[in-house]
Amino acid sequence: MTKTETPEIHSLPTHREVYYPESDGKPMAETDVHRNLMTDFIQMLDDYFQDRFDVYVSGNLLLYYEKGNPRKSVAPDVFVVFGVKRKTRRTYLLWEEEKGPDFVLELSSKSTYRTDLNRKKRLYAQVLGVQEYFIYDPDHQYLNPALQGYRLIDDSYVPISPVERRLPSTALGLELGFKPDGKLGLYNPQTGSWLLLRKERAEEAEVRADQAEAKAQQEAEARRREVEVRLQAEAELARLRAQQTNDR
Repeated sequence: MTKTETPEIHSLPTHREVYYPESDGKPMAETDVHRNLMTDFIQMLDDYFQDRFDVYVSGNLLLYYEKGNPRKSVAPDVFVVFGVKRKTRRTYLLWEEEKGPDFVLELSSKSTYRTDLNRKKRLYAQVLGVQEYFIYDPDHQYLNPALQGYRLIDDSYVPISPVERRLPSTALGLELGFKPDGKLGLYNPQTGSWLLLRKERAEEAEVRADQAEAKAQQEAEARRREVEVRLQAEAELARLRAQQTNDR
């Protein structure tokens, strides 16, 4: 009689790991203007908060806000989160971070401005609890005014009133407005100056170095002339004394 073997039974996994993509397959920005402005703001804010290890600055990064549902995501153009670790992330998982953005800036275009004003506005206010939401239309064609700011009060957004033609962000401690060249920028009311990009700071440092070198050369030349005049005076005085001695 042949013995029947019982097949080995392996336990099956009770759940499948959810995959949260790092890209939504969409372009980084609508135009070069949108892309450059987005990267400029991320860079300026990242540099401004570089000494804070509890401030995370990012943009165009997928933020997932419902665990287990990779369709529930949004990718703000620029966002800042206070109270989380400053580190490199591939995606932002809200349930792991336990905190959403405090500041969001969306750069609107013909294809996005309706979403920015409606669906995203509701999402940021009612789901993510974003304290301040700014929208800017670089083309000045689809939003009126082109720059708009909202602050969350009782789960609803209230328009931010301008101060000296700039919109203050209490979350950042900065103001959004238009620089003398007409470009959107970040103004620091504490220093009374606009935040600079790294290349602008490098250029400014180079100018200061050139000015310092020119000043040092001018001072050295002034000292040389002073010594030359003194030596000439001493030589003339010695000549006169010698002449007086000869006359005697």
